[in-house]
Amino acid sequence: MKWLKCNSLSIVFLFLFIISFIGQSITGRKEFNKEMQEDGGPQLTMGQYISSGHFIEATFENFESEFLQMALFVVFTIFLYQKGSSESKDPGKENDVDKEPDPKRKGAPWPVKRGGAILALYKNSLSIVLFLLFIASFFGHFYGSLNHYNLEQTLKGSPTEDPSEYLRNSKFWFESFQNWQSEFLSLFALLVLSIYLRQKGSAQSKAVDAPHSETGE
Repeated sequence: MKWLKCNSLSIVFLFLFIISFIGQSITGRKEFNKEMQEDGGPQLTMGQYISSGHFIEATFENFESEFLQMALFVVFTIFLYQKGSSESKDPGKENDVDKEPDPKRKGAPWPVKRGGAILALYKNSLSIVLFLLFIASFFGHFYGSLNHYNLEQTLKGSPTEDPSEYLRNSKFWFESFQNWQSEFLSLFALLVLSIYLRQKGSAQSKAVDAPHSETGE
């Protein structure tokens, strides 16, 4: 029971992801088959649909924007500030996250105790992994979008494109930019709104009685 309480936030979001992912798969297949029926294309089973360009494009297009947003946010909050925001370090004082790691600290992760190149890598491991996930999602989106685009072109009797041609296609970049801009807007809103608004009990908010100028949680 204690384990469940201590991990409830990640468990709930994982559960919501799984439910949403299943919902996307079911409704996406129905939408795809409806389009194919109108255009004279193939009707796919669920197994076939999950490996289709339509599904891969839609899935990784969203993953891509999320991981880009998180990676940039992690990196930018190293040296950029927003006075009064609960999501920013305080520009007026030394912050704990800027201090050099202490290998003698109780419970310190093993890379901290090991030191050297392992520690240097570990210091930046969060941003590195997030950028790698973004890159993997970007290529997943590109692969799925290219396959789906070429399927549509084939059904229309129009020329298909190879990867180098499609990389210059405005359709692919439109798919990316429309997701990126929404993620950047949501981060901007969270940064600014957390200066003036509160949510009692949330780790993303300052204390309800905290002054607007107070920065950090």
